[in-house]
Amino acid sequence: MEVALRGSGRGATGAADGVDELRQLAESAGFATAGELVARRDRPDPALYLGRGKVEQIREQLVSSGSGVVILDVALSPVQQRNLERELGVAVLDRTALILDIFAQRAQSREGKLQVELARLQHLSTRLVRGWTHLERQRGGIGLRAGPGEKQIELDRRMIGQRVKQLRERLRTLDSQRRTQRRARRRREAFCVSLVGYTNAGKSTLFNALTRSSAYAANQLFATLDTTSRRLFVAPGVPVVLSDTVGFIRDLPHALIDAFKATLDEAAQADLLVHVVDASVASREAQMDAVDGVLREIGAAEVPRCVVFNKIDRVERGAGVERSACGRIDSVWLSAQSGNGLELLRGAIAQRAQESPADLSRSLEPSCR
Repeated sequence: MEVALRGSGRGATGAADGVDELRQLAESAGFATAGELVARRDRPDPALYLGRGKVEQIREQLVSSGSGVVILDVALSPVQQRNLERELGVAVLDRTALILDIFAQRAQSREGKLQVELARLQHLSTRLVRGWTHLERQRGGIGLRAGPGEKQIELDRRMIGQRVKQLRERLRTLDSQRRTQRRARRRREAFCVSLVGYTNAGKSTLFNALTRSSAYAANQLFATLDTTSRRLFVAPGVPVVLSDTVGFIRDLPHALIDAFKATLDEAAQADLLVHVVDASVASREAQMDAVDGVLREIGAAEVPRCVVFNKIDRVERGAGVERSACGRIDSVWLSAQSGNGLELLRGAIAQRAQESPADLSRSLEPSCR
């Protein structure tokens, strides 16, 4: 059972895109969709987010479908989540919890698992504020870990704080190792390129096609979370290192951005960002705006970039490039799946790699962006 919520100012197309993306997120987390409902509100209800009528409508659909989970495409407060679960009698997940669940399932590397655990604990800590009733009971006495009269909520908050501190220390160590590797690449004067883009835009497929690697790629949201780097041949005597990064999404939880700072820093420190866009989706402009927002948040807004419009085989368009007024290749149209247009992208990267630092700095000028 899914519920996509949109403000009244959004049109039918925006609501449809939201429902479709929520469905994909739910399927990526392993849920099967039993029903969908779109609710439009100018402002959320403080207690339930939804109105009483919509809550009753959801309850009826739950009874008829036998579903055990309700997923909402919004960020709920702890009180709203608790009240909805009481009213509906089933588990309620908001957008943040759903994305965190997907990340927890997909993390493979040690660093990825630590990052996801940190993000989930940071999210859980907000759920302890005015949350569930068992957290209000006091504990105390001889033989208990809590001090005399210490509430369960205080004990839980302290335990979470201690674990968060441990995770941050471990991630700082891994970040130091990553910085050492990055400095080694700089000493070899390698041109560093990072693939960025909306989730499921085809970054991993493009990465494999360019580097002849076998990194995991699938037609699902957040198929891979771990950053992978490989050498890339673009021209003789031009050393290039290509990195595949985690995909972005609209309203990416801040806890994840904070936890993945070290990984996302790979993009902020790159010489060039290749922004991969799914050319076949109607909402590609909105997806590009969402990616730009995350890049600004991680300090990568000023990094030169080249836009790649992927999946041209689905829009019946041929491979090609678009150039700025100064002749620089700004965007490439290609298909990572078929390989059509890959050489055009190699040429675009080679062009950037062979430019002088002064030329690269001018890439931010409107005429040469």
